[in-house]
Amino acid sequence: MIRKIRQIYMDLRLKYKMVILTSLVLLAFSIGGLSILQYAFQKYNNEIYRQSAQAIQVSTNSVEAELKKMERLSYQISTDMYVQAYLQELNNTDSNYNKFTIGMELRKRLISIGALNKYVQSMQVYDRNDKEYASGNLIIKLSKDRLNTMKENAAEEEGGVSWVSSSEEDPTLIATREVREYMDFSFEQLGTIGVRVDIQEIVHDLTNNLEEQKTSFLIFDSEDRRIFSNNSQVENIYPSQYKQGEQGYQIVKYKGERFFLTYSDENHLGWTYMILTPYNNLFNVITQTRTAVFLTYFGLFLLMIFLGSKFTGTIVNPIESLNRKMKKVQTGKFDYDDSDLKPKYPRDEAGQMHENFQIMMQQINDLIVENYKKQLLIKESEYKTLQAQVNPHFLYNTLESINWSAKIAGEKKISQMAESLGYVLRASINMKGAFVTLAEEVAIVEHYITIQSFRFEERLDFRKNIPPKYDEVLIPKSIIQPIVENSIRYGLQEMIGVCTIKVEVEEINEDLLISVSDNGPGMEEDYLNKIMTGDYQPKGTGIGLKNIEERIKILFGESYGIYIESVENQGTKVIIKVPKKGETTYVQSVVSG
Repeated sequence: MIRKIRQIYMDLRLKYKMVILTSLVLLAFSIGGLSILQYAFQKYNNEIYRQSAQAIQVSTNSVEAELKKMERLSYQISTDMYVQAYLQELNNTDSNYNKFTIGMELRKRLISIGALNKYVQSMQVYDRNDKEYASGNLIIKLSKDRLNTMKENAAEEEGGVSWVSSSEEDPTLIATREVREYMDFSFEQLGTIGVRVDIQEIVHDLTNNLEEQKTSFLIFDSEDRRIFSNNSQVENIYPSQYKQGEQGYQIVKYKGERFFLTYSDENHLGWTYMILTPYNNLFNVITQTRTAVFLTYFGLFLLMIFLGSKFTGTIVNPIESLNRKMKKVQTGKFDYDDSDLKPKYPRDEAGQMHENFQIMMQQINDLIVENYKKQLLIKESEYKTLQAQVNPHFLYNTLESINWSAKIAGEKKISQMAESLGYVLRASINMKGAFVTLAEEVAIVEHYITIQSFRFEERLDFRKNIPPKYDEVLIPKSIIQPIVENSIRYGLQEMIGVCTIKVEVEEINEDLLISVSDNGPGMEEDYLNKIMTGDYQPKGTGIGLKNIEERIKILFGESYGIYIESVENQGTKVIIKVPKKGETTYVQSVVSG
């Protein structure tokens, strides 16, 4: 059986042998690499959990310590002798004036107790008639339902503290308790107090280091209601989905991305604290291990290729040489001489292929000399003749004919488009030298806008603000129209609605700032940086901004060029900085150079 398998292997073609050998080597290295990576994953997960559990424990202890301070603050209010006295007077008097003055004193007392503390938004005190007396940093009027919930929770605790979760109308937590008369030990119910605690600020201050690590911190109450989240994009994560005990960790998949989830329950309030970390952020150690495995695998793979090429060179080299000959023929080199290569190859199949190929090429070369080259010369002559016929004057005359035909037929739009296109063509070809006047450059832009206006109609709103005194200023030609074209291509075509394109000129010292702005979709900061460095792929085949900037710098120096201001969804502004005496500056720079 082994001899038969060996014989089948020996009869295989060389490329199949190489495939089998490569596959066996790759399989061996893959198994070893996967085993190492799996072991590293297991070790790394344990280390991640240890650090994450330590972080969540520190955070939860800090949060609950602050909440206990709020509970003590609520106790201080409910047992304060002045607060109790004020509530007794409010419950016993019918005079609105007395209620007003006592209420003012009560509010002052709340401020002295701590209504303006950092994490306290307000202290709400209610008498037996649900009349509210509040002080604090951010006072709101509680709805009837939220007030009833607060009173019910406080009544259940009979003087003890109870926490009311946040709601859509009020994002704070409320530490609530009843105020009972203790001076005469009657424990009569005098009212209800609530300390509105800014849980968002507390958790944010204590866990801001987690945000820097792109880690989500979440808090849920005993009924899986979300109390806090520092990441609004994490929406459908709830403890009941993942909890298997009081604390633990899991690797979960959420919105197509893997996360490392650590959770812990705290007994004081029955809340669940969760830390959700993108798994890729924790992958450095595994990446290093995987890189080491890959480098080892790559080195052994190169060694295998080298040894295999040595063993198979006597077969592969003649075939590669024949392939090189064929590539030379593809480039049109039919008259080469390879007689010096013939002694290198034996009379096997590869050598016979070389000899037959040389005979075939000699026969083809004779036919090419007689027929093919003649046909190429004829075709080339015909093509050059056709090229000579299509010249700028022919285009001008054709556009002029279209223009007059359109005028005669009453087609004003076609006439204007033909006239504007003719002007743009003449301007691009006939203008000599590197400079044109600002008026000439703006005229080209206006004719270009005329053409585009028939395409986009009322969606294109073109405006210019160019004082006449700058009309004769010389500037490099073809620097404004390409930018206006970019505004249409990247602004107007990428938005719905009217796109306003403005061309403005202002003078600063001895320089002119020519700006082209639009209210298009704008650009992200990363893409804007790529444009300024030229590291981007422009659309179409037009003149790029980098090309314009390089021409300006060559003509006037490094202090001039193009500047781009763009805010995403707010528009783009391209500023061209040139000297007011453009051509004179250019001549001086050339002479001094």
